[in-house]
Amino acid sequence: MTAATVTMFGIPNCDTIKKARKWLYDHKVDHAFHDYKKAGVDEKKLQAWVNELGWEALLNKSGTTFRKLPDEQKRDLVADKAIALMIANPSMIRRPILDLGDRKIVGFTPDLYANVFS
Repeated sequence: MTAATVTMFGIPNCDTIKKARKWLYDHKVDHAFHDYKKAGVDEKKLQAWVNELGWEALLNKSGTTFRKLPDEQKRDLVADKAIALMIANPSMIRRPILDLGDRKIVGFTPDLYANVFS
């Protein structure tokens, strides 16, 4: 795969992102990196991710940002509400998201990446 077909979305200071990027570098997988805290995430792209993966896979409910939300914002979540929360607070998007062109991978484990790039 080339940098044109692999893009990692995340936040550079996230420990999981650091591990995932190190894995990619160690295994010589060229990739682009999109910092969605600085550059944001386009609503159409996020909607496409939700259509492919489901908002439940993308919304990080265990993170500090989500947990600090008022209860009324956390109740009755549906795709549109989850998307609005993630657009307003990119830290709520689970990371990393690896865009392989034909599919997306959410999260990181060495075994997951080994299977993807074998």
